[in-house]
Parts: sequence; C-alpha cells; structure tokens
Amino acid sequence: MDLRNLPRAAETAAQKGHNQFGKLPQWNLDDLYPGNESNQLKLDLAKARAEAKAFETDYKGKLAALTAEGKLIEAITRYEALSDLSGRLGSYAFLQYVRFTQDGARVKFLGDLSQSLTDLSTGLIFFGLELNRIDEAALETAFAGSPELARYRPWFEELRKAKPYQLDDRTEELFHEKSVTGAQAWNRLFDETMASLKFVVDGEDLNLEGVLNLLSDRDETKREAAKG
Repeated sequence: MDLRNLPRAAETAAQKGHNQFGKLPQWNLDDLYPGNESNQLKLDLAKARAEAKAFETDYKGKLAALTAEGKLIEAITRYEALSDLSGRLGSYAFLQYVRFTQDGARVKFLGDLSQSLTDLSTGLIFFGLELNRIDEAALETAFAGSPELARYRPWFEELRKAKPYQLDDRTEELFHEKSVTGAQAWNRLFDETMASLKFVVDGEDLNLEGVLNLLSDRDETKREAAKG
C-alpha cells in the first residue's frame, strides 16, 4: 500500500477555504517501510522478537559480572541496536496513524504493533533495573577501562535518576505490560476524540485545527466567527 496516495478527503475537507498554499507535501514513510504488510516490516518484527528473547537469555542476571570483567559494552551495543529496530517499527506505525487518526485500519495497526513491541520488550525490563543495581565504584572502574563504554556515561546518568523510584522486577514488568491498555490507550483515545471534533463556522464544517487557525486570523470577523 502506497501511503502517499491514500485518500485524504476527510483531512482536506476540513481545511476547505483555509489553505491557499496549493497541494502540500505529504509524509513519505517508505524510508521506514513501504507498507503495513511489507516483507521487510514482518522480517524486522520477527528479528526484534528473536533478539529480545536472545538478549534476555544472554544477559539477565549477569550484568554485574560483565561489568567486573570489562565486557558490559557488549550488552550495551546489542541493546542499542535492538532499541533502534523496535523504535523504527513503532515510529512507522505512529506516524502513519497520526496522518489520519480516524482511519480504523491505521488505529488497529498501531494497536497491534504497540502490543507486539510491549510483549517483546517486557523481557528487557531487567536490563535497566540490573544496571541501576551495579555498584557505582564498579561502574566508574568500567568507564575508566573502556573509552567506548564511557561514551554512554550521559545515558547511564539519566538511567540512574530513576534508581530511587524503581520497584521490584515483577512489579515493573506488570506496569509495562499494562501500558498498552493503560496510559497509551487513554492517550490514543484523547487524540482520536480531538481529531473527530467538528465545528460549523459560517456554514462550513471545520475540524479543531481549522477553528484554532481562524482564532489567530488577521481578519477580526473570522476570529469572532470561530469563537461562536
């Protein structure tokens, strides 16, 4: 499916008479994936799932020992690569969704992919928790012995900020698992509700963005009409 050629009547109709710039560019998501059913997307999702399981098997319960052995950088670079891959998948689904939040197919795709990413990342919760349990002196020694690892010091500093508030592993996993039906679901409901709002201004149906745009129009009569 070529996302550049999808119908956008629902999007453009709300801006009728208020967009004098002609045909505007649209996001081309082909640099991420050419479509929801593309082989590359399916392969990357399968790869992310497999790597998440392998990562958990290889490193869970072993990070302190790896730090002492000067081998923590191996885990860090693998985690970074996995994060990049899962981020690519999530970004594609979200960017496609926000182009037209009222399209049911996009909503479903975002929900399904978000659930898949949550499932695979649940097994990775241990990583940040274990890193925060590593003794500060041991971590500093590891930084001193590996310039490559020391490059990630700012990331470790950000991670350490959560240390006073982190809970036991199972509780953290539970909150993570519930995120798709909790905070993420409410955020998506809010976005969809706001996007579905319609207002009649001077006999024309406008969405929320169209009305807000009129509120800053240089023409006072248009601003007053939008307030009504």
